[in-house]
Amino acid sequence: MPVILGLPKGSLQDATFNMMRKAGFHVQAGSRSYVPSVDDPELQCRLIRPQEISRYVELGLLDAGITGFDWIYENNSDVHEVSEMCYSKATSRPVRWVLAVPNDSPIQSVKDLQGKRIATEAVGLTNRYLAQHGVTAEVEFSWGATEVKAPELVDAIVELTETGSSLRANNLRIVETILTSTTRLIANKKAWTDAAKRAKIEQLAMLLQGALAAESRVLLKLNVPAAQLETVSAILPSLHAPTINRLNDAEWFAVESVVEEKVVRDIVPPLRAAGATGIIELPLNKVIF
Repeated sequence: MPVILGLPKGSLQDATFNMMRKAGFHVQAGSRSYVPSVDDPELQCRLIRPQEISRYVELGLLDAGITGFDWIYENNSDVHEVSEMCYSKATSRPVRWVLAVPNDSPIQSVKDLQGKRIATEAVGLTNRYLAQHGVTAEVEFSWGATEVKAPELVDAIVELTETGSSLRANNLRIVETILTSTTRLIANKKAWTDAAKRAKIEQLAMLLQGALAAESRVLLKLNVPAAQLETVSAILPSLHAPTINRLNDAEWFAVESVVEEKVVRDIVPPLRAAGATGIIELPLNKVIF
């Protein structure tokens, strides 16, 4: 039987489809399709709201799923966490659930929420947070547009933010961070004990992690005269050590290394000054450690 995988529909969908493609799985879905096609007979995909994926994985209706830790926590789901994957809809940073209030609100801490009204999509998370601090407040479920509800409809909101730009645009300030969340690959506990399904889920985890690792890395290729090989090798970072091959001309070597993309601009000038030539930077799909 194929592994049934829940993929997040909505804001994380495009980033997840792109990551799946880099991992080697081409997933396609129409605008109204909830059963995407995937070019792997051992895998079936379902598009489901990330808020629901962990519940369906726990129930065994999905063998595995990709969702945020926040929704696993919100649903209190009993699932096996296979892998943490640090990506979100816009960046590779974690997202945060924050307590936010209007800029001119007198609320300065969670203690000031006593007897207040709070709007949020994460009701369970918020109630647990309040209970931890001994605060009693009215928490109402928000169906959307949560930022615009304060201060006319509620005193505060608990909302998900990645960059904080939406909160600032709505004249809200963050009081406290309640939960930091990253994307997780999770599995149903029974499916995880099935040898065939576990092998497939582990393969998926390895390839997705490889795709994520490649996001921030590139392959540098360059030619180096023999006399400068040691100097260039000392400048060039690598996962373990650069790959070095002698060219047809015995006085030259081809050198290549996987490096962090952010350092390329700083190391190319000294590499060139040290005698490297024919420097090429190539993007990567996967880096498997």
